[in-house]
Amino acid sequence: MAKVNIPTFKLNNGREIPALGYGTWLGLDSKMEFSVEDLPKMMEALSYAIDVGYRHVDTAHLYRVEPEVGQVVNRKIKEGVVKREEVFVTTKVWHHFHREADVEVSVRGSLRRMGLDYFDLVLMHWPMSITQDGVDEKIDYLETWRGFENVLQKGLAKSIGVSNFNVEQIKRLLANCKVPPACNQVEINLNLGQKELVDLCQSHNIVVVAYSPFGTMVPSRAAPDSPEPKLNNPTMVALGKKHGKTVTQITLRYLYQRGIISIPKTVTKSRVLENASIFDFTLDNADMATLAAFDNGYRTVRPVFWQDYANYPFDKVPGAKVLIPQSLCVWKNGINLDID
Repeated sequence: MAKVNIPTFKLNNGREIPALGYGTWLGLDSKMEFSVEDLPKMMEALSYAIDVGYRHVDTAHLYRVEPEVGQVVNRKIKEGVVKREEVFVTTKVWHHFHREADVEVSVRGSLRRMGLDYFDLVLMHWPMSITQDGVDEKIDYLETWRGFENVLQKGLAKSIGVSNFNVEQIKRLLANCKVPPACNQVEINLNLGQKELVDLCQSHNIVVVAYSPFGTMVPSRAAPDSPEPKLNNPTMVALGKKHGKTVTQITLRYLYQRGIISIPKTVTKSRVLENASIFDFTLDNADMATLAAFDNGYRTVRPVFWQDYANYPFDKVPGAKVLIPQSLCVWKNGINLDID
């Protein structure tokens, strides 16, 4: 079996995090409902990922898949493929657990669903606080962060961080925390380089993790009128030929050379291997400049249904009035969607 050797980055608490992870968000369908259809395939692909050398798994309470992800990780430990301390597992706390005391409730729930004793990293999924009924609780994320610091102190998590925080929110958190975030997980891809945010985080030793690293490049995410590059973009194809790599590998390598971790998701085994086969070549300065030129601030993930809530981190789309999908308010977990 082919093997990959994935390097690590150092977090600001001295711990190490693999530079590439396996993402487990299966997404919502066209009706904005969660689809479990690909979950068996995802479990197989994750199992294969660990077999070939992946040591970083990214999940979240919202994703519904914590029970299955936990099953795969625990099975690989039992089989002797990995030890628990060799697998870096991340989960995230959702909007309706933003009161200080509720952070621990959420984290303990995730540990129970996954059959683990601790997480390597727990993230605040978004800076907003919203009830299951869609009410804006307007809880200050600084209060929520105190709950994260408690979870860290109790040993339920080895590291704590945030997700979807903008520049001002990171600055404010750094000015008011006891423990600085180890990580900020945000959308970063060729269209959305987020240079100011990345520079700020890296200057404070906050590791940046990129979700949606391919943006709208891949057909499944290609929105109407979304910008280049797509998979057949001539510039990207030429760079791929130059290095003997695929267009997606060029993209992941670009992020890696910017000091950014990627967590691409795929349920296809060949792509699991392909995504991690990016550590045996280097993009030169001209390549990096060519790729940086695709940055135009275009967001693939723009949840306008939250834009009028306190602490929404992105710029607003004028006149967009959309109801929050029920699937982002209340749910159960696991393949049968029957686990609390």
